[in-house]
Amino acid sequence: MHGRHGNGRVDSSAEPAGSAPSWQDHPVSNEPPHSYAIAEELGTVLDIERLDRDLFRGIHGTNAELRASLFGGQIAAQALMAAGRTIEPDRHPHSLHGYFLRPGRPDRAVLLAVDRDRDGHSFSSRHVAAIQEGEVIFSMLASFHVDEPGAEYDAVPDELTDLDDMVEGRNFLLDIRAPQPLIQDGVPTFPTALWLRSAHRLPDDRLSQAAALTYISDLGSGFGQVHVEGLPIGGPSIDHAVWFQAPIRVDEWVQLRVWPIKAGGSRGVYQGAIRDRDGRLGATLAQEMLLREKGNFVQQAQAMRRPPS
Repeated sequence: MHGRHGNGRVDSSAEPAGSAPSWQDHPVSNEPPHSYAIAEELGTVLDIERLDRDLFRGIHGTNAELRASLFGGQIAAQALMAAGRTIEPDRHPHSLHGYFLRPGRPDRAVLLAVDRDRDGHSFSSRHVAAIQEGEVIFSMLASFHVDEPGAEYDAVPDELTDLDDMVEGRNFLLDIRAPQPLIQDGVPTFPTALWLRSAHRLPDDRLSQAAALTYISDLGSGFGQVHVEGLPIGGPSIDHAVWFQAPIRVDEWVQLRVWPIKAGGSRGVYQGAIRDRDGRLGATLAQEMLLREKGNFVQQAQAMRRPPS
C-alpha cells in the first residue's frame, strides 16, 4: 500500500521495481473513463483550473485521443502555468527542468500540485508534480526571476530557413511549416527545423507565452537526420530543460531548430533553440531521449509514446 508524504505526494517505494502502475489494476477514482481531450485551442489547454491554493487541473487538446499517451510538451506547459500562478506578477520564468516518469492518460485530467520551494529577493523556485490516478507522471522544477538589465551575448545557432519554401501542415492546435512532409511512407521525418505558431491567438501575458514555448519545445527529435546503424531516430523523452531568453509570441511564427550532441548507452542528448522571424532568441532547450534499438520503425514509434522503463 502506498504511503503519503506530508506534501500530499504518493510514496511508491513500496511497489516492486518494474511493477505496473497501480491505476492499471486498481483505479484510485470511481470516475468512469471518458475523454478529457476537449480543448480545441492551445490557449484552452494552458488555461488550467485552480482547485485550491496550490492545486490545479488541466485538460488536453483534442489531438490527445490520437495518441497512446499524453504529449509531454503539454504536461510540461501546464506544469509551468501552475507554477506561475503561485508567483508574484513581477517575476517571469527563466528556466525549467522536468522528468517524464509515467505515461499520461487522455481519459483522465492532470492534477498539478505545486510546492513553493523559495521566494527570494529576485528569484522564486517551484516544484510541480503532475498527477493522474495517484501517480506522478511528470516532475518539474521551475525558476522565476525579476527583469534585470545586463550585457547580452548570443552564440546560439541563428540560421533561419525561408518560411515561404516550407510545406504546409497542421497539428490540430498548431500551424506548422516544414521542409518536407512530416510523415513519409508512414514514418516521421523529424526535420531539424520547423516553423510553428499557435493556430489561435494566445493571451498576451508572458507566462502564457512561455508555456506555449514549452509546449512546442518538446516537438520532434534531434536525431531525426542522424544516420548511424543501430541508432533510432527518436524515442521516449527522459528529461527536458528549457531556458527562457527573451519574450516572443508563439501565436506568431517561430522557428524550432534542434541538433544532436551525443548518443550512447541507449540514450541521446540534443539541444535546440526557438527564434522568431526577426531572429530574436526566445528559448534554448536540451532533451535526453531513450534510444533503444528496435526491430522496425513501427515499434520505435510505439515506444516514443511510452515513458522510459
